[in-house]
Amino acid sequence: MLPAVVKLCCGISYPHLRSLAGLQRTAVAVIGQELTHLQRWGQVQHQKRTHAGLKYNVPKPEDITPVPLNEDQLFYIQQGQEAMRKALCMLEDTQGWKVEITESEGDVICSKVVPGAGKVFRLETVLEASVDELYDLLFVRVEEMHQWNPSVEHIKVLKHVGPETIVTHEVSASTGGNLIGQRDFLSVRHSCKQKSSIYLGGAAIQLESFPPQAGFVRAEDGPTCIIIQALDEDTGKSRFTWLLNIDVKGWLPKSIVNQALPRAQLDFTRHLRRRLTANATLG
Repeated sequence: MLPAVVKLCCGISYPHLRSLAGLQRTAVAVIGQELTHLQRWGQVQHQKRTHAGLKYNVPKPEDITPVPLNEDQLFYIQQGQEAMRKALCMLEDTQGWKVEITESEGDVICSKVVPGAGKVFRLETVLEASVDELYDLLFVRVEEMHQWNPSVEHIKVLKHVGPETIVTHEVSASTGGNLIGQRDFLSVRHSCKQKSSIYLGGAAIQLESFPPQAGFVRAEDGPTCIIIQALDEDTGKSRFTWLLNIDVKGWLPKSIVNQALPRAQLDFTRHLRRRLTANATLG
């Protein structure tokens, strides 16, 4: 997420990213879990479903603790879940990815053109942090992101919808190296924990109570997500996958946008590493 929110085809050259089968299994499990939540709220029927050629059974409703929600809350949760589902589907499609950038620290960015979404970018790397630490930085304390990421001017949580879903307003910083220029974003963000992995999904949302702000171009996140997976051999490290899918709006040439977005991913990852290093030093 360019707002402050698998290596699949490129993993051949990077052993720590060879996890296609595992990603497919956990992604399917997450989608199943999210469908179960909707089912518990009476939104979908209990039945066997298929995804990416794999079959799974939605867990029984009696196994799920009911969560009372009003209509507005359910709307935001559904929007976040649907964004996560669509983003995971993009990541699971292994065809057509092209390597854009490789970095010495192991960061690899691939891109592909997705019908209806345009060009999307997938960054994958390994970070020196636990899954819970990254979840805390990127979701729980998202309003503090401007403290360590100079690309962000501020992020404000407008709505908390239970522990897993928030609605945020973000303003990007006006910096000299920002080819795209200052933008603001209104997004729904949804999180889901599945064993040793955490999924952060999101997409643009519209609110009558929060129209586009004067002086800003309102960009829009498409379905996007971050996947954080603990490394089997070291729980202090995490495999980090980020699907960036964004419409920056305005009149910028596509060539400039397609150059700026993967660089923004690398900048974000660099700032994130610095924050993790500082936390480790203080810790």
